[in-house]
Amino acid sequence: MENNKIHPEILISFLIAVFILSAYWNIKDYDFISFDDNVYVTDNIHVKNGLTFENIIWAFSFSDKNETYWHPLTWLSHMLDCQLYGLNPGMHHRTNLIFHMANSLLLFFVLQLMTGAVWRSGVAAFFFALHPVNVDSVAWIAERKNVLSTFLWLLTMLLYYYYTQKKIFPRYCAALLSFALGLMAKPMLITLPFVFVLLDYWPLKRFKIFDNKKDILNSFIEKIPFFLLSLISVFISIISVNNQKIVITTEMLPMKLRIENAVVSCVNYIVKMIWPENLAFFYPFPEAIPLWKITVSAFFIILIFVLVFFYIDKRPYLFTGWLWFIGTFIPVSGIKQAGLWPAMADRWAYVPLIGIFIIIAWSIPVSLVKNSFGKKICIIIISAVIIGCTIKTRIQTRYWSDSITLYKHAVEVTENNNVAHYNLGNEYFNLGFFDKAVKHYQEALSIKPIFKRNLDIHNNLGLALVKENKIDEAIHHYYEALKINPEDADVHYNIGNALLQKGEIYKAVHHYKMVLNLRSDYVNAQKLLEFTLKKYK
Repeated sequence: MENNKIHPEILISFLIAVFILSAYWNIKDYDFISFDDNVYVTDNIHVKNGLTFENIIWAFSFSDKNETYWHPLTWLSHMLDCQLYGLNPGMHHRTNLIFHMANSLLLFFVLQLMTGAVWRSGVAAFFFALHPVNVDSVAWIAERKNVLSTFLWLLTMLLYYYYTQKKIFPRYCAALLSFALGLMAKPMLITLPFVFVLLDYWPLKRFKIFDNKKDILNSFIEKIPFFLLSLISVFISIISVNNQKIVITTEMLPMKLRIENAVVSCVNYIVKMIWPENLAFFYPFPEAIPLWKITVSAFFIILIFVLVFFYIDKRPYLFTGWLWFIGTFIPVSGIKQAGLWPAMADRWAYVPLIGIFIIIAWSIPVSLVKNSFGKKICIIIISAVIIGCTIKTRIQTRYWSDSITLYKHAVEVTENNNVAHYNLGNEYFNLGFFDKAVKHYQEALSIKPIFKRNLDIHNNLGLALVKENKIDEAIHHYYEALKINPEDADVHYNIGNALLQKGEIYKAVHHYKMVLNLRSDYVNAQKLLEFTLKKYK
């Protein structure tokens, strides 16, 4: 009879897979999203054409047309999907889901190998697998980089564990290779060498903090190749974002506000973890943060640090878990920014919250688990939380079914979300609901009247107003767009069209000529210029 018993590792793995499928199965029917999915897949000619030699070269290049930082392995992953499935969004979603399931199972496997605590490892893995905050990473095709890089993060942890059990060179090289691949999927892995040092303390117990400083030093020295790869990744990322000209300078956004937001958002991630309400694809960066929020958040962080160091010997998992969270949060804290940077992002919590999940799982009192009644209570509470997370995650995935649903939800649950309003305006414009498009474009402008990205909003608002035959209003917004960038050929072209529609021929001709001065290959402008000159000669 004993041989017929199901091993707890198999049971937990099976349940993790079943719960993930029950929470995320519907994403197979979801569409691409117009926010970043177009950059990564649908409008990316290199990705859509699949794995060709030219496209592979492009993936590893620093082309200013890559539109994002350097992550060639992520590009190759998307190319492979297009090679296999074309532009079938359901299959692209399934790939993300497979990676998330693999990550959840790998996390469970690695934790229970390192600690020997099967059920606690299972609890941490369940929370990671089913927490609603992680929906962005799974249901958003463009976040392939997140699930793929985390897979390689956890695989590197596994290989590192095997190296610590038998310190031979091939095992070390395997971990280093996996780490290098992870950095090529997303530079988020730059903090992994520091996590290895934390793991050396607990649960691997390769050194004690107050006993032998030489062991701590050796732990760092052992990981020098990993640290060097992290530095190279940082250097490459800086080159790529500078090449894209998407770095946000301190003149554009003061360092003081960045630091304040980092402190507040650090606590907000924990709040979202405890009570995952009002989750959105984009949280707008604040213009200012109340002093009381900064003070309370800073006090909370300092208090946790004090408690962690107070219990460093008795509860070492607090030290590893908390520093895992804080350390892996740093690259996405917003101190250094590029592109359209939000106040925080649920997808950025995918790896950091593992540290908090470890703290929760190992904070379950041993006395409670050993007691028969206490064990039952514990199982009931944990089961209720897991089921609650599963239901909430299933609900949250529905907002990712299509672009309009996603943007409308963001508008409803956040305040002053100009990005959500702008994207919602674009969706309504594409569907021909120009009155709704105008409303959301105007809302986006009212939230941030002075903003570099308002060029696109003014331009698109002008296009929508033309559709409503409000030509003068449209021209006003086109000129507002030119104030932001006087050399935007598309805006000049649109002004020319609007002026031509008004019968202001000479002004229209002037703008068509401006277009061709800026872009000599602008075929439509050339045709309209020739037509206008011929007709009104």
